[in-house]
Amino acid sequence: MSKKISLCMIVKNEEINLTRCLASIKGFVDEIIIVDTGSTDLTIKVAEDNGAVVIPFLWQDDFSAARNASLEAASGDWILFLDADEALEPESGQILRQVIAGEEEGFFIKIINLIGSEGSIESSPDLVFRLFRNKPDYRFRGAIHEQIVDVILEKNGQARFQIAEGIVLRHYGYLNQQILEKNKKVRNLTIIKKELDSNPDNHMLRYHYGIELYRADRFTEAAEELTKAANNTDPKTVYYPKLLRYIALAHYSAQKYDWALEAITLGLQFFPDYADLYYYGGLIQLEQQNYAAAYQWFHQALAMPEQPAYYAPFSGSRGFRAYYQVGLLAEAFGNEEEALRFYLLSIQDNAEFTIALYAIVRILDPRSNPEYTRETMEKLCDFCTPEAQRLIGTIYFTEGAYSMAYEYLEKIEPSSLDDYTSILKAICLIQQKRTIEAIRILDTIPPGQPHFPLAMLNKILCFWFENNRTKVRALCEEFLSMGLSPDTGAVVTMLKDSLYKRISNAPAILQTEGIALIKDIVLRSLDLKNVPLAESLLARLDKHCQQEHALDFARIFSHYQEFDISLTFTEIALEGNAESAGAWYQMAEILTKQNRPEEACLCYRRTLSIEPRQPQYYVKLIRLYQAMRQDLLTEAALRYPNMPIFNELLGEEKSK
Repeated sequence: MSKKISLCMIVKNEEINLTRCLASIKGFVDEIIIVDTGSTDLTIKVAEDNGAVVIPFLWQDDFSAARNASLEAASGDWILFLDADEALEPESGQILRQVIAGEEEGFFIKIINLIGSEGSIESSPDLVFRLFRNKPDYRFRGAIHEQIVDVILEKNGQARFQIAEGIVLRHYGYLNQQILEKNKKVRNLTIIKKELDSNPDNHMLRYHYGIELYRADRFTEAAEELTKAANNTDPKTVYYPKLLRYIALAHYSAQKYDWALEAITLGLQFFPDYADLYYYGGLIQLEQQNYAAAYQWFHQALAMPEQPAYYAPFSGSRGFRAYYQVGLLAEAFGNEEEALRFYLLSIQDNAEFTIALYAIVRILDPRSNPEYTRETMEKLCDFCTPEAQRLIGTIYFTEGAYSMAYEYLEKIEPSSLDDYTSILKAICLIQQKRTIEAIRILDTIPPGQPHFPLAMLNKILCFWFENNRTKVRALCEEFLSMGLSPDTGAVVTMLKDSLYKRISNAPAILQTEGIALIKDIVLRSLDLKNVPLAESLLARLDKHCQQEHALDFARIFSHYQEFDISLTFTEIALEGNAESAGAWYQMAEILTKQNRPEEACLCYRRTLSIEPRQPQYYVKLIRLYQAMRQDLLTEAALRYPNMPIFNELLGEEKSK
C-alpha cells in the first residue's frame, strides 16, 4: 500500500509565491494543509483553488505554533513542509514516492537559495530537513528558525536520516525584492532576540541570531554572537562550516581583516577543502594589497573538489568568481594575455557572469580592434536572443565602440526595445553623424516618460555637436522650462553657453550627477574628433571642480590620444594634490607615449615612492627601462659597429 504525503505550510499574503509553489507539487502530494496567519490578499483563494484545506490561525510571533497547527490537521503518513517562497524543481516531485519507501524517519533535501536582484541573481545550495514521518510526538520547537530534527532524535534515539537524492527545492525568499516586501530583517531580528533572551544557552538559536545580525549589516555584533555560538557547538554539527564562514564574513565586512583571516585559518583546520574560505581569504589579501598571497588563495579555491551541499558554497567560489579575481590580478601585473585567459575561463564557467564579459571586451579594445573583437566574441558567445544582443550592444557602447554597439542593438526587434535601449541606439547614430535618424528615434519618447530627460538632452547634443547655435539655444530654453535638477540644469546652461566665445554665465559648480554628464559629453566630443567643443565646455566649469576631477579629464583626453591637453589636466590635478600617485602615473604614461622616457622614468619613480605596493607601477617602469636599454644598445651598436661588446649585449637582448 502506497504511503500518503501531506504538504504542510504556513502563509500570509503570499498569493504570487503560493501559486508557483503549489504548481510545482501538483500531483505529487495527497493533501495540502495551509495555515493562514492573516492574509489580506488573494492567498486563501489561491490555496482553495488548488485543493488546499485552509486553517485560519492567530499569529503569535511563533513559527513553531503555526507549523504544529498544520501538523495537527495532516492525515498523511509523511509530512513535507515548504514555505510559500519555495518550489520543487521539475523531476523532483516524482522522486518523493521513491525515497519514502525505506526505513528512514526523515530526509534532508537540497535547496538552492537564489540571492540578489533581477539581472544579478546568484545561487547558493544548502541542505534543509523538510520530509519526515507523521507521528504525534514529532512537533516543531522554537519561535523562529523552528527545528524538528532534535525533537525526533529525543523521541526516537534510533531514528535515521538520509539525503533525499534527486529532490531539489528552489528558494526565492532571499531575493532583494522579497526581503523588502516582507521586511524580513526587522521581523526576524525582533522574534529571535526575544526568544534568545529567554533561552540564552540555545547555541543554534544564537547562530541564527548572528546570521540575522549579519544580514542587517550589524557586522561587529554578528561576529560576536557567531563566535559565541561556535565556541559552544560541536564541529560535527551540520551547520558548523557555514557558522565559521559567517564569522569570517562578519569580520571581513567590519574591515577587521586580521580577525577574518584568523577565523578562516581556523575553519580550514576543520574543513581543509572548503573553497569559500580560500576565496574569501583571497579577497581579504587583496584588500590588504598582499597580491602574491591573494593569488595563492584564489588558486587554492580553484583547486578544491566539488563542495558538499552542507557547506552551502557560495556560487563561483571555486569557479567563475575565483577565475575573475585571478584575471584582475594578472591585469594589475600588466599581463593582459594571462588576464584574458582567466576571464575567458570565468565566462565559460558561468555564461551569465557578465562582469567577466565586460573585462574581456575591455582588453580586446573594440574601438581600436573592431574586427578581432567581433571575431573573438562571436566564437565565445551566442548572441541570437534579444537579451544577448542588448547585452553585447551595451558592452560595446560602454567601451565607446558605437558603430559595433549599433550593429547589435539594431538586431533587436522593435517590439523588444525599451526606451533606454532606443536612446542607446540614437546615441550610436549621433556618434556616427547620422543625426536625422537619431532625432527620429528620440522623438518617439514623449514627455512624462522616465527616460524623456535623457532623450531631450541627446536631442540637444545632436545639434550641439554640429555647432548649431540657434537650435541648441531653443532646445535648451525649452528643456530648462520643464524644471530640471540643479546639476542637469547647470549642464544644459553650459551647453547653451559653450557655442559662444563669451562666457555669459558664472562658472558651473557641479555635483556627482553633473560631472558624470560632463565627462560623457567630453568623451563623445573627442570620439567625434571635435576637441575645441570639449575644451569650450570645460572652460565653463568652475576651477575647483576642474581641479577636483582633472585626473579623470586627463585620462579621457589621453584615451583619445590628445596628450598635450591630457598633460595640462594632469598638471592641474597635481597642483591640487602633489602626492597623488594616480596623477604621477598618468603623467608617466603620457610622457612615455610622447617618447620622453627619461622624464617618464622619474614620474614612475615618484609614483612608486607614494604607493610602493602597486605592482603595475613596477611593471611599467621595468618595461620602460627595458625599452630604453634596447634603444641605447641599438644606438651604440650603430655608432661602434666594430665593438663586440655592444653586439654581444644587443644579441643577448634580442634572445630574451
